[in-house]
Amino acid sequence: MPSIFLAVLILGLPLNLISLWVFFHRLRRWTRSTVLLFNLALADTAWLLALPFLIHYHLEQLCWKLGLPLCTAVRMLYHNYFYLSIFFVTCISVDRYLAIVHPLRSLVLQGRRRTCLLCVAVWAVALLLSIPVATMTQIQTCPGSNRTVCTLYVMLDDAGSSFPYSLFCSITAFLLPLLSVCYCGLRSVRELRRRPDPHRKQRRLRRVLSAALVLFALLYLPYHLSRNAAVVMRVVHPDDPGSWRLPDLVFVLEMCVCSFTSCVNPLFSCITGRRFREEFHGTFAAVFSQCPDIQVAPLISKSTRMTARRTQRGSTVCPARALPTPGFP
Repeated sequence: MPSIFLAVLILGLPLNLISLWVFFHRLRRWTRSTVLLFNLALADTAWLLALPFLIHYHLEQLCWKLGLPLCTAVRMLYHNYFYLSIFFVTCISVDRYLAIVHPLRSLVLQGRRRTCLLCVAVWAVALLLSIPVATMTQIQTCPGSNRTVCTLYVMLDDAGSSFPYSLFCSITAFLLPLLSVCYCGLRSVRELRRRPDPHRKQRRLRRVLSAALVLFALLYLPYHLSRNAAVVMRVVHPDDPGSWRLPDLVFVLEMCVCSFTSCVNPLFSCITGRRFREEFHGTFAAVFSQCPDIQVAPLISKSTRMTARRTQRGSTVCPARALPTPGFP
């Protein structure tokens, strides 16, 4: 786990810092999608800045030396970040659905100011959803090794409170967003097929829908299944800790896999926002072009190429026609 968390930190932190730099310095006009993608990058960065505490915890052989408040904050932050990612990906899918299927209602309901209020509400809901994690997080001392362990609520011996909470989060914060993403995607594709020239917008929408479904299918779904399985085994076999080992192992592996969400979300932003993708590519190439051993081809945005073509077209001088010489027809 420390090796995977360290790889996530090394890969994800530069990607998200570049994303935040692009949002602040390169994108002058923020749309609704820009606001949502910015909050997604902000949640990723906040989680990555807390990841060194978990790396230190696992390098110390699961011996927590930083006290209960910080243990509670780290466990709560992971849970909070995970559902923030789900909520913002769902909001982006719903935003595309409103823009395609209900364009007039989208202009009224989804202004930039209301989108900011929506983001504040998403942060508040995710925070409220993570409060029970703080109440169930404990620091326990192992009798055999005398280690101080920062326990996760999923792995508590008494699953009387963790099982209803895990099931509630799975239904309200995962299953309902998944159904929303599927519904919005199918309705948007059906609407575009009825239009005269749907091919370009269909390709863009399919990329966004496919990326959202891949995130849900490969990262979020296995995590929730393994988490609930680990809790259920404690409910079904409370006196047989040996039967908990396999579900716990699968759940721990899924925690490692889901940590790569912070590395995948910048790529999801590139798929969703065309202008962000162009500026991100340009900034990424400029950063790596400073390295003497790495040669990166310059990436020029579409708008820059169009401006260059107009300038070149305007500066082209056509040769004047020669006047006929007197005396010749």
